[in-house]
Amino acid sequence: MTDLRPLAWPPAPIKTERLILRESEARDRAAVIELNASPEVGTYLGGPRPRAELERTVPEVPGRRPGFFVVELDGTTIGTIQLDPQDPERPGNRLEAGETELGYLFLPEAWGYGYATEACTAALDWFADALPGEPVVLYTQTANVRSMRLAAKLGFSELERFTAYGAEQWFGVLHKIPGWQSAASSCKDRERPSATSVARTTTS
Repeated sequence: MTDLRPLAWPPAPIKTERLILRESEARDRAAVIELNASPEVGTYLGGPRPRAELERTVPEVPGRRPGFFVVELDGTTIGTIQLDPQDPERPGNRLEAGETELGYLFLPEAWGYGYATEACTAALDWFADALPGEPVVLYTQTANVRSMRLAAKLGFSELERFTAYGAEQWFGVLHKIPGWQSAASSCKDRERPSATSVARTTTS
């Protein structure tokens, strides 16, 4: 799919209190494969993809496109965030609500520490500066409690629910306005794991 959005890419690395968001590099390939092969990560995404297939198909430098951020903690890749054009073939697609869709994948070892909220907030701030006034949409299964909680923290408003892929799907939109705030600051008091607790994913 051709990306026609006027996004200047790549941006300078984005630093938050605990994380760095940056464009992908060759050293991120193993973590990207792990993310897509993980049964836990794939639970609400149609299941994990076969690792052998990923080893064949993931490019040397994965995700080299506007809006694809690698999330790094203490030098270790723990996830990715995507601000991609909406797929017109997606069931329930509503391009009129917004042309850009937020997606995110985080390794299970990084769950529960507020990293997704912190990283998504930073990425959405960057997008609001790059394309002021442009809405961002989000799809997730209602059964995905973590993702539903994140959508609420980020400020997404529900537009509709529909059934696709055999499950109820949630569709929301975010319109950022001056003075917008999320619950990202609530991450500050969460326990922080050491980098070694997620390091195994970069060497698999």
